[in-house]
Amino acid sequence: MGDNGVSRRATRSRRSNSRRSKAPRVGKAPRAGAAVAAVIALTGTACSTATSGTSAQAKAPAVIVLKQGANNSNGDIFITPSGGSVSGPEIISNTGKVIWFHRLPAHELAADFRPQTYQGKPVLTWWQGPPDLGAVSGGTGYLYNDRYRRIAEVKGGNGYSADGQEFLITPWNTALIIADTITTANLTSIGGPADQKVVDSIVQEIDISTGKVLFQWNAADHVPYRDSEQPRPASAATPWDWFYINAVHLDTDGNLLISARHAWAVYKVNRHTGNIIWVLGGKHSTFRPKAAPGQVLDRAGEIFAYQHDPEAIGNDEYTLFDDESDGGAGLLPYSRVVTVHLDLATKVATLVKSVRQPEGLLATEEGNAQTTRNGDLFVGWGAVPFISEFSPSGQLLFNAQFPGVDTSYRAYRLPWHPAT
Repeated sequence: MGDNGVSRRATRSRRSNSRRSKAPRVGKAPRAGAAVAAVIALTGTACSTATSGTSAQAKAPAVIVLKQGANNSNGDIFITPSGGSVSGPEIISNTGKVIWFHRLPAHELAADFRPQTYQGKPVLTWWQGPPDLGAVSGGTGYLYNDRYRRIAEVKGGNGYSADGQEFLITPWNTALIIADTITTANLTSIGGPADQKVVDSIVQEIDISTGKVLFQWNAADHVPYRDSEQPRPASAATPWDWFYINAVHLDTDGNLLISARHAWAVYKVNRHTGNIIWVLGGKHSTFRPKAAPGQVLDRAGEIFAYQHDPEAIGNDEYTLFDDESDGGAGLLPYSRVVTVHLDLATKVATLVKSVRQPEGLLATEEGNAQTTRNGDLFVGWGAVPFISEFSPSGQLLFNAQFPGVDTSYRAYRLPWHPAT
């Protein structure tokens, strides 16, 4: 029995396909000329490079560079194009040149592809699984070394399947992942049915070397259902996706930052006890929202809504990808990345900086924002098919578009030095 006072009868679940439904295409650019692609085929546990003469169907998805720039040492660009006929983890340069591509089997996609560190060595990591991000049929997190050989994999524990929205390796060689389960909840205290199916979101920390679950956090044990911003479905038999964790990251002190898209909130959670330390946004925020001069709150008076990817950047400041829509009318007419400063003494959250989607578009799902090692902001615009880099002052340095129907859930710019 959790804090919500419901007995949960857990079953393995799958995410609604609506979570991966693509928004209508906007600003579509003409296809670029065919890129010379290094197409990677998986042989055993190693990846081998095919020649550029491989058939067009096997070539890496292209990007169209709209604004050339950001010629710095921030590294290569890591994306997971999906939606078209070919998908998989891909590395490109800031000129759009394909450096590496691993084609996935049909009806699978990759997510959260990036370099990380495991046991002191550089690795490439990504999640791979079915197009609904794999909550029921089983997604897997993969680790490859700098010779493109698979060295480890991570699956969900305690009977759960790994969700494709997060695969983060911690400095202590564990993995943070997300899972879901469908349960039955009594919602009569908030005017709902006594037998409502709900989707409960779960965070797990897993020992990569053993697969052991070291920590598990179920939202329903800590957050009341009434805190959801998501309308309940008409039928009690339709699972209510009331919380929807879409990111779990580390704060500067080693505790967790958990993003709940359908609560419009970020929860700082003690990594050992599971207790909530503070809440940013949502119906019961610890902080009062405030906009600095030149900044604006959305129509709900909030700093963000339907957000993704909270990142701690130090000095009590955080960046978030602010979708501002879940497919309906947006609370702003555009998506953006926000920088928020928290005053822990006065309990005020100040929107100190923001950058808008360069084409003025609204992402209905997905997205991320990464502060690079030189202080730039690299943004994957999620369901809007663009990736961008901004200077610390907000100047657009680089902008590229996926042609056709491809998008990438997240995008990163990071150094990567494969073995020679």
